[in-house]
Amino acid sequence: MVNLQPWYHGNITRSKAEDLLSKAAKDGSFLLRDSESIQGAYALCVLYQNCVYTYRILPNEERRLSVQASEGVPIRFFSVISDLVEHYYKENMGLVTHLQFPVQKEEERAEDPEEETEPINIPPQLPPRNFFPVPSNNESKEVQSEPPKGTELVRPSISETFLQKFQNLDTSSVPEEHLKAIQEYFKVSVCLDAEMVQNGNPTLPHLKKLTNGLCKNLNSEITRTLPTLELFQKALDQQLSPGLGRQRSQVSESSLVPVASRLEQLTKLLYSIEDKTKSAVFESVGYDGGHRKSLIPPVTFEVKSDSLGISTKMYLKVDVEAGKVIFKKSKEGSEDKYFMHNKILQLVKSQKVHTRLVIVVETEKEKVQRKEYVFEDSKKREGFCQLLQQMKNKHSDKPEPDMITIFIGTWNMGNANPPSNITSWFKSKGQGKTRDDTADHIPHDIYVIGTQEDQLGEREWMDVIKNTLREITNISFKPVAIHTLWNIRLVVLAKPEHENRISHVFSDSVKTGIANALGNKGAVGISFMFNGTSFGFVNSHLTSGSEKKLRRNQNYISILRFLNLGDKKLNPFDITHRFTHLFWLGDLNYRIDMPSVEAENIVTKIKQQQYQELLSKDQLTIEKKDSKVFLHYEEEEITFAPTYRFERETRERYAYTKAKATGTKYNLPSWCDRVLWKSYPLAYVVCQSYGCTNDIMTSDHSPVFATFEIGVTSQFVSKNNPNNESQGGIKFMNCVANLMTKSKTKFSIEYHSSCLESFVKSSEGENVEHKEGCLKVRFGSQVELTPIISDPEYLLDQHILISVKSTDSDESYGEGCVALRSAESSSTDFIISLTHHGEMTGTLIGTIQLRTSEGKQTEKLYDFVKIERDDTAVSKGKSPHSSPTDISNPNYMGVGIKAGIPSDMMLVGGWSYDMLPKSSPPGGIGGKESSPPNRSPISPKKMGPGMAVRSPPGKPPEHMSEDGRPPEMFDNPLYGSREMPKLSGRKEQDSQRPNRKDQLTPQDAFFPFPKILEVEGERPPPVPTPRNRSFTYSETKPPCNLQPPGLKKPVVPSRSDCGILPKIPPSLPAKSRPDPPPTKPRDYRESSELPSKGRPRVDGLLRPTQTVSKEVNQEAVQVSKKGRSVK
Repeated sequence: MVNLQPWYHGNITRSKAEDLLSKAAKDGSFLLRDSESIQGAYALCVLYQNCVYTYRILPNEERRLSVQASEGVPIRFFSVISDLVEHYYKENMGLVTHLQFPVQKEEERAEDPEEETEPINIPPQLPPRNFFPVPSNNESKEVQSEPPKGTELVRPSISETFLQKFQNLDTSSVPEEHLKAIQEYFKVSVCLDAEMVQNGNPTLPHLKKLTNGLCKNLNSEITRTLPTLELFQKALDQQLSPGLGRQRSQVSESSLVPVASRLEQLTKLLYSIEDKTKSAVFESVGYDGGHRKSLIPPVTFEVKSDSLGISTKMYLKVDVEAGKVIFKKSKEGSEDKYFMHNKILQLVKSQKVHTRLVIVVETEKEKVQRKEYVFEDSKKREGFCQLLQQMKNKHSDKPEPDMITIFIGTWNMGNANPPSNITSWFKSKGQGKTRDDTADHIPHDIYVIGTQEDQLGEREWMDVIKNTLREITNISFKPVAIHTLWNIRLVVLAKPEHENRISHVFSDSVKTGIANALGNKGAVGISFMFNGTSFGFVNSHLTSGSEKKLRRNQNYISILRFLNLGDKKLNPFDITHRFTHLFWLGDLNYRIDMPSVEAENIVTKIKQQQYQELLSKDQLTIEKKDSKVFLHYEEEEITFAPTYRFERETRERYAYTKAKATGTKYNLPSWCDRVLWKSYPLAYVVCQSYGCTNDIMTSDHSPVFATFEIGVTSQFVSKNNPNNESQGGIKFMNCVANLMTKSKTKFSIEYHSSCLESFVKSSEGENVEHKEGCLKVRFGSQVELTPIISDPEYLLDQHILISVKSTDSDESYGEGCVALRSAESSSTDFIISLTHHGEMTGTLIGTIQLRTSEGKQTEKLYDFVKIERDDTAVSKGKSPHSSPTDISNPNYMGVGIKAGIPSDMMLVGGWSYDMLPKSSPPGGIGGKESSPPNRSPISPKKMGPGMAVRSPPGKPPEHMSEDGRPPEMFDNPLYGSREMPKLSGRKEQDSQRPNRKDQLTPQDAFFPFPKILEVEGERPPPVPTPRNRSFTYSETKPPCNLQPPGLKKPVVPSRSDCGILPKIPPSLPAKSRPDPPPTKPRDYRESSELPSKGRPRVDGLLRPTQTVSKEVNQEAVQVSKKGRSVK
């Protein structure tokens, strides 16, 4: 057998095979491994002159094996693989050199049994099946594992176990005949059922006989009741034609149908009757709410409005169902003014002051006004924005949604039943970045719940989740999928209205327990399409133990390689590239890497909420930073306490010691339970909350929640005439791949996308340079792809997946992704990372050009809320080519451009997942900014070389800090400025702005006159006022309409950088753009009310470019003043 051969290495990766051969360092060294591209095939790897040559070994229809190569190797067939290897020991058989030195497997150290926080009782010989309905404890333990094989002690072990438990139960209320029947089953029949399972019959007939006997009276009652309920249901069924006549109910004989299925049928009928009755009654009275529609009650927010430097208390009442926002001067007073949903044009959140919000509205005279308010805290502001987004979505005239929200939860249940109330988990209440109370009634579109050490049955747990969601949202959510591996489970539910939007549902699991054969550790995954957007979810339980970090890393790679989800046509790509959005959750078991003697010190720091020092020792953070696991994944900032290991029934104490026979076992408090995600470049995703609960204490882990806003695309139908529509095209030119490999082979590029009829393969590239462990491949010919739809509304949301493949072995050496939106306007240079099986394998640079038909883009719901940015991106050492943007979609980031980048630079980030540390050279990528608690939900994507943020349609520019100070000098906005900035002249101003000539400065569209700096006073807490401004922040406006000398006119960069001027789809209707009045001087009081030096352009006319004309600047001033009186 091939498994016994010393040169056969199984399913090791290509890079691992290259490392082993490099260590052998002898010409003629070889090994055999499984092919990564074709199941059942092999790859023969041979070392010659310090290069690795890989030959494919394929079976034919008769299962005979032969070596396949592009040239030089004659075809010879062999019945077994050992004969093939023996044949090529001979010289001159066509290989680069004959086989001489087999490289043997590395000795695998025997794994120690994992230390479990709670012992798992694995019942021998029985599969994970719920075969005994009561008590639930017994039922749940059957689900935990697929038992090891062995036959001698099966019968007595099962009988004795159940009889012993049964004798300890209170049986006073159970009829005598039932007791005898159960005892008889435990003594004899359970062993007979077990024997039948071993022989291949898993139906447990003796159990069914017992349950039918116990439920004889219930069965007869169901038989009598079921026809009545079916008749009642048909009477309520509006789809039933009156001409069909009577239909006899077909109720199966009670002896043939299990009681459980009959009860399920009964339950479904009761739910159906309830739903249909409510629907009919509500429709008859014109009521638009009910069991299937969430009713969000009106919510009132207390805010402050600054007028002429005077702070005034006001109340904003949001009525989602009526579709309007009411402005009131007193909480219980009459409505002073209200705006309907279609008159509220945009919400602008201040990034610096987390309580400040600007509401852009259209008045009765079709004028645009900006109303600025300060909320009690940042959570109230977020709740207000979420309610208005829900209102916009509810009253939208779009047939399909362009944004949805997803709840993701993970919980290690500790083999215990959940408490009766777990609503706080689904409401995102507890520690960390949490949702405000005002958002409690806003249902998410999709709920994804991952559990570990879950002893409940699938149906029982599903009922718990559905009942909890029904209690919170008044909606009966529809199960999309559920998948269980032993006691690791993943459940996905969706709103009923999305039932027809979800398709292509797949699920799979991977075992990573001892010898990768046991499912007590591993992962389950579920994937599906939501209209045109693909989603993947992975729930994993990795190896436990503080010292087993490397084993956890191996678990991750195994799951990445062998979890089979998503589009099967994307064979060259693992799950990290198969989905628009991939979410990875679970008990990842990474610990705080500190000595056990520091346990008390760790607990003290947790009580003091000094999390950052502990997070610097977090194993997952360290391994991720070193690119060993979760390469290019993102995680929201952790602002909650470690979720493991608590004493049960309390969250006040950590149980970090455990007495073992070998001594004291330490389990230091750690962030074991995590949620990470990875999305295609320029795809919209924003984390709204990330935290853990405080009140669910049945396990030694706390449940963790995360919620996301996600942009989705619809099944596109072009509005253009197909006869007149011009043909679209996508061109890739001048591509050069830098690969980290010692292989000596030829390469080609494959292009995959859902916008193409099929994948396209380039011609063979030219290997132009081969250094130690590095190969440069140039692809001279251009490749043109023809999309199935050329409409820009569709095409700009698409992505091209790229795989650099060997022409000899047909195996991928690196994969990456390019967003077509980055090439919206003209030819764009790009640089992207190439990864393979979770490892960095190189980079690909080139040029992309996109040609679309004529068409306009509609504004997305996620463009309704903008972030008004400050200059911290530049101040914190990010690329000088990366200019900040004032009001932007926070997730339109990640475009890598080759501006100032050496062509041979390796491993530089770009569009898709290209992230480098802060030490990157100019033109590289800056480090990730940490998000403070409860900050505005900004995606923490990292920027590529020379990357710019391209604003969506209608996005105004951003402004630079006026004094050019680094972010460390910014004061806490809640406590005001603590120092007085100095007046400075032009030379001083210029000297304070390093590399100003190299930076693209944002356009200031609303101040045509120079500004004069003014000394500011100290801001009193908690809210800054216009008269007490901190001059260290660009949002605060000086009280005069003059510009300091020497300050350049800013320019807004585009998504794709390099000053590309895209087509201009307006973000607002034409009536929102009144004729500009004559330009008049601005009143300082009016300007001081705004949170930044410039007001956002709401008409969408100003787009990114390198230069801005005076006419555009003047028009911006005029539009911004329209509808405002000058006092």
